Amino acid sequence: MSALIAALANRHGLPTIDADMLDAFLAPAPGEPDHALLFFTGDPDQRSDSGDVAVVLPELLSAFHGRFRAGVVARSAETTLKSRCRVEVFPSLVVLRDQTVLDVLPRIRDWSEYLDRLEAALKEDAPAFAAPSRIEITANARRDEA
Repeated sequence: MSALIAALANRHGLPTIDADMLDAFLAPAPGEPDHALLFFTGDPDQRSDSGDVAVVLPELLSAFHGRFRAGVVARSAETTLKSRCRVEVFPSLVVLRDQTVLDVLPRIRDWSEYLDRLEAALKEDAPAFAAPSRIEITANARRDEA
């Protein structure tokens, strides 16, 4: 684990969330914000922008003071939780309300994009996240018609 990611727990008090804890983490205690922000780091040795996102995350929590609960997904749980949280790229920040994924922000983004997308996810009528559609290309053997 990189020092920047470790600082999220040590300096900022963010919990590490594993597969067994996710449901409990997503259910806010009385007085806690309804929205959660999960950080899927990926392997920081292979994903240099994991450290960048680790630096930005406390700044985002400060900008949205008291509006999110945040946690870092344990590396050992990322494979198990990525489909549930709609993560396709590491690192990613995932915004949830209860069990509903509202947005997934892969890699490092511009500050203004973080602000706009997180603000949109906080709206009461924010829709569930719809992953961008993929185009599948297949090859068909050409048949000669006789």
